[in-house]
Amino acid sequence: MIRAFIAIDLPTEFHAKISDIQSKLCFQGLRLVDPNLVHITLKFLGDVDVAQLSEINNALDNLFCSSFESHVCGVNVFPGIKSPGIVWIGANGDYSCIYKQVESSMYEIGFKKESRKFTPHATIARVKHLSSSQNKELASVIGDLRDFDVGSMHVDTVKLKKSTLTPQGPIYETLHEVRLP
Repeated sequence: MIRAFIAIDLPTEFHAKISDIQSKLCFQGLRLVDPNLVHITLKFLGDVDVAQLSEINNALDNLFCSSFESHVCGVNVFPGIKSPGIVWIGANGDYSCIYKQVESSMYEIGFKKESRKFTPHATIARVKHLSSSQNKELASVIGDLRDFDVGSMHVDTVKLKKSTLTPQGPIYETLHEVRLP
């Protein structure tokens, strides 16, 4: 079994801007994501039997969405500012086609459908625990970063990734890559 997900990588030129944002998130109780690993998850698959990888690859090879432009900007939190769990950067663009096709194709081969509405985003930090004063301070920082512009990118590749969890953080490995026309 391997832990896997389907994602869109952010360009390397975004890493410095992500680090800039994260430098403002210096709160004990927040765990920052390595800027080199920040990505937009289309579908978290969880633990997958290695024997099923070819079926997943075939499903991804049959995606028929066109590539598109995306603007990555704005910092926010899930599920809400009063009880933040994840700090993220938004991604604007026509993600609906690729998301719907990934979701549908993975459902057809046995993965559960996502119950939440899809919001294209890249997670930059996870909240472990914040005091009420830290939470207020985080809300203020998020307010200041709400319009932070990371940049624009051309979305033309979808990747199946393996995630190996280690005490130093996750290690991601691309298992399969699909180019969008």
